[in-house]
Amino acid sequence: MSAAPHSVAAVCQVTSTPDKQANFSACKRLVEEAKERGASMVFLPEGFDYIGSSREETLSLSESLTGDTISRYAQLARKLLVWLSLGGFHERGHEWESDRRIYNTHIIMNDKGDIVSVYRKSHLFDVELPEKGVSLKESGFTIPGPSLVSPVQTPIGKVGLGICYDLRFPELSLALRRHGADILTYPSAFTVATGAAHWEVLLRARAIETQCFVLAAAQVGRHHEKRSSHGHALAVDPWGEVLGDCGGESPGMVLVQMNLDKVGSTRRNMPVQQHRRDTGFYLSLETA
Repeated sequence: MSAAPHSVAAVCQVTSTPDKQANFSACKRLVEEAKERGASMVFLPEGFDYIGSSREETLSLSESLTGDTISRYAQLARKLLVWLSLGGFHERGHEWESDRRIYNTHIIMNDKGDIVSVYRKSHLFDVELPEKGVSLKESGFTIPGPSLVSPVQTPIGKVGLGICYDLRFPELSLALRRHGADILTYPSAFTVATGAAHWEVLLRARAIETQCFVLAAAQVGRHHEKRSSHGHALAVDPWGEVLGDCGGESPGMVLVQMNLDKVGSTRRNMPVQQHRRDTGFYLSLETA
């Protein structure tokens, strides 16, 4: 499969709650609207399935990849003939019956409803920022993913998968770039405090250093009494220019023409990858 010359991606913003049915209905409406407006691939954010109000609720609502939630999205993809980026999904771990732990999982689904790639979030958000009112310990119930996954060919280009906090680790984005990514995607639920300070600058930095498009679906607003998200679902081009921003107030989407010629011309005009030294050079301080 090759990408269409000017295919359209829809980068969505939602406000998930613990109500899985309401969340599916809201996401379904966005996917349907995106398809009507010409999108061939739709990106939904981390926690598109739900955002729980406690550790216990988060675990109790989780499912396997063969459960009802992913089955419903497979039916939707088949019906609309659209590709989906779903991440992160609260996936029950392989030892669920004994340890009650989950993965934070990014799924790429094709227009036949088949899962074509699964990435499990590898960097977990364990952060205490008392002066900002931020206290989250994702590792308390989430298993870190074992590895990166190769970029996957889609109708809009070759997509490299990350999730939220992965955005802060350029090693991940550079690895995906080396393995052929045209597009990096970071479905997220950034906190209000960290989002206001870091969200846009990090996304633009990842685009600039890899010379990839960056698509970042986002959660926005108040999920329940304990948690709110920054919003500003963003699309950035390989030069670092913001192509679309959903704002910080309400659900919605931005539609982006994915012109992969921009990737090629940016890389030709400033061949950063060719100028990068071998891995040993960057480790020379450790061996000195």
